[in-house]
Amino acid sequence: MGRYFGTDGFRGEVNEILRVEHAFKIGRFLGWYYGKEKKAKIVIGKDTRRSSYMFEDALASGITASGADAYLLHVTTTPSVSYTTRTEDFDCGIMISASHNPYYDNGIKIISGKGHKIEAEVESQIEDYIDGLIGELPLAKREKIGRTVDYIAGRNRYIGYLISLITHSFKGMKIGLDCSNGSAFTIAKSVFDSVGAKTYVINDEPNGLNINENAGSTNIEILQKFVKENNLDVGFAYDGDADRCIAVDETGEVVDGDLILYVCGKYLKEEGRLNDDMVVTTIMSNIGLYKAFDKAGLKYEQTAVGDKYVYECMVNNNYSLGGEQSGHIIFSKYATTGDGILTSLMVMEVIKSRKKTLNELHKEVKIFPQLLKNVRVADKKEALEDPKVQEAIASVIKALGDDGRILVRESGTEPVIRVMVEAQSHEICEKYVDQVAKLLK
Repeated sequence: MGRYFGTDGFRGEVNEILRVEHAFKIGRFLGWYYGKEKKAKIVIGKDTRRSSYMFEDALASGITASGADAYLLHVTTTPSVSYTTRTEDFDCGIMISASHNPYYDNGIKIISGKGHKIEAEVESQIEDYIDGLIGELPLAKREKIGRTVDYIAGRNRYIGYLISLITHSFKGMKIGLDCSNGSAFTIAKSVFDSVGAKTYVINDEPNGLNINENAGSTNIEILQKFVKENNLDVGFAYDGDADRCIAVDETGEVVDGDLILYVCGKYLKEEGRLNDDMVVTTIMSNIGLYKAFDKAGLKYEQTAVGDKYVYECMVNNNYSLGGEQSGHIIFSKYATTGDGILTSLMVMEVIKSRKKTLNELHKEVKIFPQLLKNVRVADKKEALEDPKVQEAIASVIKALGDDGRILVRESGTEPVIRVMVEAQSHEICEKYVDQVAKLLK
């Protein structure tokens, strides 16, 4: 990770870690970097946080001051920015969002002209500019000053693209959508309504302060209750910028990213659409998923945590499907990043094509109990390298043997260490997670 940019952009508490001058400088650098030999075009999207408007203004000011044009998609999803950037000849895209974090955090994600997260070397140069290690950049003068362009049409074209991918009518299906009071509220319902679904929507009234608050993919119990109370066929929950999707089946059971990878992976293999019969996962995926993959004849590769690493593996090997337990799912034929709404449409394709319920489709997977705790620390590197912590981790590895595992890692987006244990019972998970967490504290 860099000085400011983590695995998912530059993220932190607004006006504490991520400040408005940072946004202005990022805009200044990108406008200059892509405009050295031409008039650069940069597209910007944002989620529903109150601060997103402030950062949008600052980024656009920096971009235009450097002579590039800033195109505003307004409130939209991260995958829509990715789609617009790669299909409409933009030099890069910017998404203002802190994803599943609370409203008082925000983030700036930079997307390359190919629609995926920007290269690390460009992020490093931006960090040098922020820190004053690069001399001041030239300002555009007179007619060379850039324009700010309203570009809501780009978001509408993305909606049309999603609708074009739907191969079955959803008529008669009762579908619940939890929009997390975030970006999905501008897109999701119109997509599902367009193909006949009876759509029930919750958490679609953002006020700038309620994004992800008791809502969305990180608070899935809200959708579980809603699905059961309304006898829905299926429910889908998104996070703040809608690049994640977690589903709920008709019984109210949670269908996380691992189960979605199984349902879609098995279906694509049976249809001859899964390159090399391979699914890319991260080290966080459950042991039970791999046992089910083995039984279904699916192969798998593991990457570090972060959908950017999943996508890199997919691109380098021409794989079709990959994702994370947290709900970032990538279908490389259709997208270059995790896309929550696209994921829900792909799950619906399997349901409709196989004429089975979602519960029937995932029940073959026996998930091992898993417990994850986040431990806030002053220095992540120092905490992880402490000899007593290392000794405790080694002790747990030995005790679990082949019947479980422990994973202790730094968060790429927060000042926390994540401690995860999988074992044959919740009691065993809790025992070993607490054992390591206490030492980290």
